[in-house]
Amino acid sequence: MENSTSILYTQEGGIATITLNRPSVFNSFNQEMIKALQHHLDVAAQDVSVRAVVLTGTGKAFCAGQDLGEVLEEKEIDFNKIVQENYNPLVLKIRNMDKPVVAAVNGVAAGAGANLALACDIVVAKESTNFIQAFSKIGLIPDCGGTYFLPRLIGLQKATALMMLADKVSAHQAKEIGMIYEFFADDIFDTEVAKIADKLANLPTKGLAYTKKLLNQTFNNSIEEQLIQEGLFQAKSGNTSDYQEGVDAFIEKRNPVFKGE
Repeated sequence: MENSTSILYTQEGGIATITLNRPSVFNSFNQEMIKALQHHLDVAAQDVSVRAVVLTGTGKAFCAGQDLGEVLEEKEIDFNKIVQENYNPLVLKIRNMDKPVVAAVNGVAAGAGANLALACDIVVAKESTNFIQAFSKIGLIPDCGGTYFLPRLIGLQKATALMMLADKVSAHQAKEIGMIYEFFADDIFDTEVAKIADKLANLPTKGLAYTKKLLNQTFNNSIEEQLIQEGLFQAKSGNTSDYQEGVDAFIEKRNPVFKGE
């Protein structure tokens, strides 16, 4: 899958950019594209020089979800297999990656495309973007982690309505209800995404990874369990070189230079 053109992978400094690249079909997923995305998420996760990842799309859309044309070519559609082998690994690779993943939603995000974005650590969108939980329009249920992430982001009542009614959610509305972190005017979107990615790539990478691990656990733990985990991960953070650099920089009244170690 390294030679696939459906996913573009570039790296500049500590930032890896993974771009969904089937613009003629609004970056909808086919089998080849999903496997290529899985591969490149693995590459970013394993490359120690990568300290932040940006996931975005080409053209007018971020991702329109599953390419139904490919699915309908099958005589017997095994939906469980599609979810288990294609979409679930994408979500888990993002959540288990020990570095921050930014979803730079450059256009419409529908179905699995919307939920793939919500699985990322920080979601930003162009002002012109719409998010759509489109599954109910064809009698399916939200996948790609949608039933997990969306209620946690915006609450059960709002998530239920959006999933059942398949309403469009503008970038303004998405920020207002807590679905995304921020939106930017279309003409400055790329610049603002670059600022966020650059900032993340220059922060203490291990500390960010430990924060992510704690956030992954938080809705399943009691307060007592979470406090114990905070202590354990704080001890790990205190043993990093970046912690020492942060303290030294504070004492010396200078900007820290973190190395992700």
